[in-house]
Amino acid sequence: MKTAIITLSEQGARLAEALAAKLEDSRVYLHAAVTAMPDAPRFDRIVDQTRELFDRCRGLVYIAPTGLVVRAIAPCLRHKKTDPAVVVVDVGGRWSVSLLSGHEGGANELAMLVANALSAEAVITTTTEALKTVIVGIGCRRGTPSARIVESVRDALAKANVTLEQVRLLASADLKADEAGLLAASRELNVPLKLVSSNEIRQTRRAFGRSGFVQSKVNLPAVAEPAALLAGRRTTLLLPKQKYGNVTVALAVENCMWSE
Repeated sequence: MKTAIITLSEQGARLAEALAAKLEDSRVYLHAAVTAMPDAPRFDRIVDQTRELFDRCRGLVYIAPTGLVVRAIAPCLRHKKTDPAVVVVDVGGRWSVSLLSGHEGGANELAMLVANALSAEAVITTTTEALKTVIVGIGCRRGTPSARIVESVRDALAKANVTLEQVRLLASADLKADEAGLLAASRELNVPLKLVSSNEIRQTRRAFGRSGFVQSKVNLPAVAEPAALLAGRRTTLLLPKQKYGNVTVALAVENCMWSE
């Protein structure tokens, strides 16, 4: 089993069930008092369940208070290069927090996967990631190969005099969740992909260029610019959308440093 999803409440169980349906090779573990999902394994003490799973799973996702999770994992901690990825989600499904083994253990990546699955916000505090401020918004036609997307992203970055090391996220609309070329481009560039809710794009009052073609094809006013703007905090458009055949790319920058 790759990922264990652990929760103590009825609300958490409903969220865990939805998450498990989208996370490959995952299993839900519930507190004995929870009545939902009767076939899921039960536990009486989260500390005991954590100890049992800690060395067996590559990732642990807790839908529970952060303080409780810290106390549960504390006796099991050994080294950042061997401990599993630990992510904490609130029962409202708002936040997906990379808590342990963020970089080495893959918790940053897992937090983003969970956030995309739940339309939540990933919280990643690794210093090298937090200092990155550029977001690359991408729109592409179905079936576009990854090489074309990567080439387009690199060209747009060069136009804006931005290095790949400054990029925190790739961003696109949630309807691209299964776009193979886009997912492969994210892996090749080694930059996480954030999926922005289509409803959020439709409802935002942020200013961006609109496309009748995109509207007719996917019922969205645009993808690249709004995805770039909505994927971050206090964003401004750095490079308006650039067209590369079947790919569009736009860049936004976050103005989120406390000193600014």
